[in-house]
Amino acid sequence: MASWAIFLLAGGTAALAAPAGDWPQFRGPGGQGTSAAKGLPAAWSAEKDLVWKTELPGPGASSPIVLGERIFVTAYSGYAVPGAPRGELDDLRRHVLCLRRSDGKVAWRKDVEPVLPEEEKVREHGYAASTPAADAQRLYVFFGKTGLIAYTHEGREAWRADVGSKSHGWGSAASPVLHKDLVIVNAAVESESLVALDRESGKEVWRAGGLRESWNTPILVDAGGGKTELVLAIFGKVLGFDPASGDQLWSCATGIGWYMVPSLVKAGDIIYCIGGRTGGALAVRGGGRGDVTKTHRLWTLSKGSNVSSPLLHEGHLYWIHENLGIACCVEAATGKLVYEERIDGAGQVYASPVLADGKIYHVSRRGHLVVVAAKPRFERLASTDLGDRSTFDASPVVDGNRLLARSDRFLYCLGKK
Repeated sequence: MASWAIFLLAGGTAALAAPAGDWPQFRGPGGQGTSAAKGLPAAWSAEKDLVWKTELPGPGASSPIVLGERIFVTAYSGYAVPGAPRGELDDLRRHVLCLRRSDGKVAWRKDVEPVLPEEEKVREHGYAASTPAADAQRLYVFFGKTGLIAYTHEGREAWRADVGSKSHGWGSAASPVLHKDLVIVNAAVESESLVALDRESGKEVWRAGGLRESWNTPILVDAGGGKTELVLAIFGKVLGFDPASGDQLWSCATGIGWYMVPSLVKAGDIIYCIGGRTGGALAVRGGGRGDVTKTHRLWTLSKGSNVSSPLLHEGHLYWIHENLGIACCVEAATGKLVYEERIDGAGQVYASPVLADGKIYHVSRRGHLVVVAAKPRFERLASTDLGDRSTFDASPVVDGNRLLARSDRFLYCLGKK
């Protein structure tokens, strides 16, 4: 068990450090969507390179996570399942699954009854959209108004916490993040709050209010001088918090309208944000206090994505527009648009891309896996059709020299056998 995650003790407080090869939260270590793994192929064959394929009990937009020899993923069933009779809301169930990393076999499954009433019509994304997080002791799963639930790795429920009772037609989407002895969740939908809970007991440690129209997962940023900030985007602003106390440290106007879904990326103390229904991007330096729009905002751009999160690699930002299938590359230092290229056949893309070994992997909603070069000149390397006549909304996961892709029906493990 100890080899699965390494805990560094600092002042008596445990801090999570993911060992090489693990992918323990949304977008992997640090929430950045990048991996140091080598050997992922550019070209795949859906038949020859299928290591295993596991049927899931239902759909979900949540991504799998990887810790040691286990893969964890969530799903839902019983109500509003695409392609099935709508059913009754009372029949809605959430599911938490643990799969063996080697062959995809289900090691255990837990069924969770929802706190009702839920939204009767959640647009497109369903009732299992938040990706779990895990450490050496527990798995943390967020199901909106049903709460945040902690399990042991063997599937025993350790605790359950209520972070709010509201719901939304777009559902819940933010995923939990771990910091020292806290598990932190963006509960803007459920209570317009950012909530931190004790990892061991599930007791609330702090709560920060005032979050509006925010579906993104917070990130942790090194603000210099040994200080860490917790940063996320809300309607019209990027906000920085002290993760130990929940105190809001700074805010920066984005100039981006409407709700914010994509998660942020960072380089040192500089944070990059894209999002908004109309599309926009900006860079802001952390470490400020109060309204830092005039002092710390470095640039803005009227390009962006409303759903898929960006990547940052060697001084450039990369993202793909969710409806147009247009891939963008921007200079991180200046906000200058380097290229804007349509990826033929991509269609809608809700999944956030991942980067490994100099390659960017995009998965479209139709199951089209497109690989492009991670460099400031557009180069399409390969494409593979994973279509199983359902929807791929979950972000892919780098698992060593393999790739995990999740649809509404299956979890796929792709790699050279």
